[in-house]
Amino acid sequence: MINLETPKKQAGLIDQAHQLAMNMLRPISRKYDRAEHEYPKELDMLAALIDGVSETGATGGAGAGGVRRDEKTTDAPGKVRNGANLASVLSVAEMCWGDTALLLSMPRQGLGNSAIASVANEEQLERYKGTWAAMAITEPGIGSDSANLTTAAVKDGDEYVINGEKIYVTSGDRADSVVVWATLDKELGRAAIKSFLVRKDNPGLKVERLEHKLGIRASDTAAITFTDCRVPAEDLLGSPEIDTKSGFAGAMATFDNTRPLVAAMAVGCARASLDLTRDLLEQAGVTVDYDRPAQNQSAAAAKFLQLEADWEGAQLLMMQAAWMADNRRPNSLEASMAKAKAGRVGSDVTLSCVQLCGTLGYSEAELLEKWARDSKILDIFEGTQQIQQLIVARRLLGLNSSQLK
Repeated sequence: MINLETPKKQAGLIDQAHQLAMNMLRPISRKYDRAEHEYPKELDMLAALIDGVSETGATGGAGAGGVRRDEKTTDAPGKVRNGANLASVLSVAEMCWGDTALLLSMPRQGLGNSAIASVANEEQLERYKGTWAAMAITEPGIGSDSANLTTAAVKDGDEYVINGEKIYVTSGDRADSVVVWATLDKELGRAAIKSFLVRKDNPGLKVERLEHKLGIRASDTAAITFTDCRVPAEDLLGSPEIDTKSGFAGAMATFDNTRPLVAAMAVGCARASLDLTRDLLEQAGVTVDYDRPAQNQSAAAAKFLQLEADWEGAQLLMMQAAWMADNRRPNSLEASMAKAKAGRVGSDVTLSCVQLCGTLGYSEAELLEKWARDSKILDIFEGTQQIQQLIVARRLLGLNSSQLK
């Protein structure tokens, strides 16, 4: 049975992540928000520390353990596992309490690493250890409809030749490799979409530009083109076979892993806003009393209690989705619910905290306005709010994408 309290065995990891966020990320947060596209060199030391923790087996990094559809747990029946996915979302939330953009800039912690963890075979998992992988999905003109991507991969001997363009690739410039989604046969639709690990020094891959953004400015976001880019066949993640029965399942396993991570980012950023807002309200003489009904308190305190209640709902959904992945239970519905809830709550909470704190919240004297800017992307990438609601509706109604658009 699921228990959504924080596992005791992960308390030390979570505390370490919080200390890193407070002492290393938060102090340089404003600096790299202003210095857009400048690489935060302080992260190199932090990445080394995280590598040391990962080698102990305490965590699987931001990529977590993946949502591997072809695996079955070997644990005894009824045994509950609190593993790499739950540890990952809890530590990611703490790191984003420090700074979301800096977390996204961490070496070897890219969203592409989640794709590798979910889709790669055992030999590839071993071969790709230590790589920093960005993930390239979005294309011009297709919006959130990943199934209609046009980037194509054509088999040529022992290689695939990739042609296409990807935009809004997080860590697309800094990462040393990119997980590229491409179709092997456009006429076969979703089933022909596969993921490829393409190294940044591969001829034919070109970073065209870096985007200027509303938030997460410390994180580089790139547009990348692939022109007759040759990739060894062994770098197609997972099986090269096109299974029309499983359809989009292989590709969606990646999202089942990354969506709880994005939910964790929103949960962490929103928690930072709530903590600072509570302190600022108390300094202004507004005390939030958890032992009294909201209607018997000031309007500001009542609003704060409502925001905290929404935040807790997002946190619990995030933990549920990760826990299900650890226990090898299908979590597509729960991953989308967590992403939808946390993405919306993150934006609501951070903007409401700006409003509750008035001019202080809107100015650069505090980080509240930055967190409001940063949180918006968490309701957009890895599938927008509207896409998540559509996926949830399909799962609940038992309909496929052609039946419910």
